[in-house]
Amino acid sequence: MISVEGLRVEFGVKPLFANASFVINDRDRIALVGKNGAGKSTLLKILCGQQQPTAGVVSVPNDATIGYLPQVMNLQDTMTVREETQKAFADIKQMAQRIERMNQQLAERTDYESEEYMALVERFTQEHDRYQMMGADGYEAEIERTLIGLGFERSDLDRQTREFSGGWRMRIELAKILLRKPDVLLLDEPTNHLDIESIQWLEQYLANTAKAVVLVSHDRAFINNVSNRTMEISCGQITDYKVKYDEYVVLRKERREQQLRAYENQQKEIAEMKDFIERFRYKATKAVQVQQKVKQLEKIVPIEVDQVDNSAMHLKFPPCLRSGDYPVICDEVAKNYGEHNVFAKVNMTIKRGEKVAFVGKNGEGKSTLVKCIMGEIPFDGSLKIGHNVQIGYFAQNQAQLLDESLTVFQTIDNVAKGEVRLKINDILGAFMFGGEAADKKVKVLSGGERSRLAMIRLLLEPVNLLILDEPTNHLDMASKDVLKEAIKVFDGTAIVVSHDREFLDGLVTKVYEFGGGKVREHLGGIYDFLRTKKISELSELQGGSASSTSSSSGTSRASETSETSVPSSGAQSYAERKEQQKRVRKAEKAVEESERKISDMERRLKELDDLLMKPENASDMELVTEYTSTKKALDEEVERWEKLSEELDTLNI
Repeated sequence: MISVEGLRVEFGVKPLFANASFVINDRDRIALVGKNGAGKSTLLKILCGQQQPTAGVVSVPNDATIGYLPQVMNLQDTMTVREETQKAFADIKQMAQRIERMNQQLAERTDYESEEYMALVERFTQEHDRYQMMGADGYEAEIERTLIGLGFERSDLDRQTREFSGGWRMRIELAKILLRKPDVLLLDEPTNHLDIESIQWLEQYLANTAKAVVLVSHDRAFINNVSNRTMEISCGQITDYKVKYDEYVVLRKERREQQLRAYENQQKEIAEMKDFIERFRYKATKAVQVQQKVKQLEKIVPIEVDQVDNSAMHLKFPPCLRSGDYPVICDEVAKNYGEHNVFAKVNMTIKRGEKVAFVGKNGEGKSTLVKCIMGEIPFDGSLKIGHNVQIGYFAQNQAQLLDESLTVFQTIDNVAKGEVRLKINDILGAFMFGGEAADKKVKVLSGGERSRLAMIRLLLEPVNLLILDEPTNHLDMASKDVLKEAIKVFDGTAIVVSHDREFLDGLVTKVYEFGGGKVREHLGGIYDFLRTKKISELSELQGGSASSTSSSSGTSRASETSETSVPSSGAQSYAERKEQQKRVRKAEKAVEESERKISDMERRLKELDDLLMKPENASDMELVTEYTSTKKALDEEVERWEKLSEELDTLNI
């Protein structure tokens, strides 16, 4: 399908990779792996034609289509989710317009026996058959299925795209690409902003529906479930393994051992040659042999060995105070925004030393409960933090609180204590800040780099309750292994909000599921929870669960009432209608008020952003603090607006 020959890419003296040749075939599921900076994203851009290689040829058939999902994208802010997603069917719409024009011509013309008329009939028939084969009549339903599979609610489809965060906007772009059904899908970190259910839906889609796939991801479970072929970029070469990711890991280890043996033999040979040359350099009788050795030495191509896997490095948290037996106790905790209930009757006891996971769809209250535990927002009920509890909290906005005037090394050196200070360079290397990157100023780091740096800082602070909100989004696999190992041997308690199954597997012993205004406790690991959830869903489909039975019986009663008592269904009293209208007006007012607040905060954020872009304000902590607090308030207000909008939609049904 796509043929690559002699590909070479250079950005400096040393090429990213050279002499790369491979073919992407139909039904290939290729996991593109390699350390950060190896050239994975660059290769995807070359395959889709967005970037040109230094040398080599990429051959794509004329009729082949390619869909590319980058890590960063731009969506228009003037359209709804449905309208933006409909762009995937722009070709079908144009085809429908052509068919309509031809149909109009056929109706108006009367030269039924002419060759032109027969040719028009032929074109109309072919185009109409093609239109039907593409399933064009049902594309609206397909849009809904795809968007709902990626986590959207039906009420979201007519909302403006500007109302959604970057993660949800990425899902819209992913939906557009999937709906086009391209011959080759190129996906760069598609799971970064997806919840567990959406990731599993995407896995099923890629496994069963997509044609050819090339993906870059640091979600090990995801790429292992999807891939049937693994291509590694390492030491300037692209090595093709015709196996899924787990099998590649085994083969990769064997290959590295072979590299090490070959490297050691070559180094031994080079040392012997150099020794011979030094010993007999000035001996006339050995001049010919010395020259031969010099020429042989010049011809040797050095064997490169991949850097040692940093996941083998162990990172331990510094000693901390022993907390009470129960660091967190929730008793009938509830949180409401106006009339909307985020969650209610949360009863939770987390013991010292436990590692627990908060999982669920986005917007179901995971971060809200974390904020309650942190004491950042008010709530109803009782929430007790145990004796001597010292909380270490990692959230995305913490990256904005780093001192921009310091270097990466200085940032970590300021919090490191004891023996850890001797290992700062190793720790930075494990989190992709090796070599010259350690001397970078914080102010020049990207958002992802700042998040990683904030994570390292947290790992070196003496705390006994860790709360981590999506800690793996900007970490590669080696760094995730280092973090996971550190948390496993951590003496304290950990609460991890994450959608990364591989990261949670073997780490947590209890899962709290957020959904439908409730928080349910599941004993066991993440895969125990997923297995239980699938069984529960199947029983509900078969009518085996109480909720399902109740729901179906309620539906049955509703339909029975509508059939036998038609007059009563429309006999809503005047007082009830007035009360309903009152509730709708109240909800509309709340939504409008929330929209006004969001607009004001967005305007202020833009003003602060412009101020912080000026060099003289770069280190103004008052502006940084205001920016952070405003951004936090905006996120909370957007979450509140979403809940209010859902409530209004429910009332209008």
